[in-house]
Amino acid sequence: MTRKETISVIIPTYNEAKNLKGLIPKIFDYGGEFVYEVIVVDGGSSDETVEIAKSLGAKVIQTQKRSRAHQLNVGFKISKSVILYFIHADTRPVPSFSADILDYYFQGKEAACYRYAFDKDSFLLKINSFFTRFNGIFAGGGDQTLYITRNLLDRLKGFDEKYVIMEDFDLAKRIRKVSKLYVFPREIKVSARKYESNGWLRVQIANIIAFLLFSINSKPESIKSLYCNLLNQPKNSN
Repeated sequence: MTRKETISVIIPTYNEAKNLKGLIPKIFDYGGEFVYEVIVVDGGSSDETVEIAKSLGAKVIQTQKRSRAHQLNVGFKISKSVILYFIHADTRPVPSFSADILDYYFQGKEAACYRYAFDKDSFLLKINSFFTRFNGIFAGGGDQTLYITRNLLDRLKGFDEKYVIMEDFDLAKRIRKVSKLYVFPREIKVSARKYESNGWLRVQIANIIAFLLFSINSKPESIKSLYCNLLNQPKNSN
């Protein structure tokens, strides 16, 4: 097995010390020899994110620019594998993630995301997660994680850093113009913390408004400002 057949896992973080304790060991455990490296790109955390990531075997890059698109690009540029997997710190991969990714890679499929289920038992959240199995215009959000080949991301010139929000949907949109975006037939586990702190309806409204504004090419800064105000979260959050 060569480095070309292994995976670089990239995680953007901001104050995610607790979540990394649960995520990084699972990546190494589930991925085994197929995971060449885990790269944590931190946007100026004030907790122990950096120290914990290093102690768990991750390569840590610190940047003062707290922007997910920028952090993802930093990880992309320093990564060594031709197979990339982007995942949020509060997400948990399926045990077969490396096998799933390599299977698609050798089939010539250049990009894919997962359907997901929330880590909280809620009827409304089950409705949300049910629709992630469909490969429609809403597929490709960052919570679904992203497998993509280096070749394809190079052709797309990485994430567009003007998107301080919705960078994931912008990339998914551009992927579909030159290739295909698939959905793995397995469920990863994602955190319901945003819904717990804001309520289901508030988050739904914020998500719908943000997507509608994105679809009519509104300024990303305006979308993020409105989104953060709706969810009562700081505008400098990741």
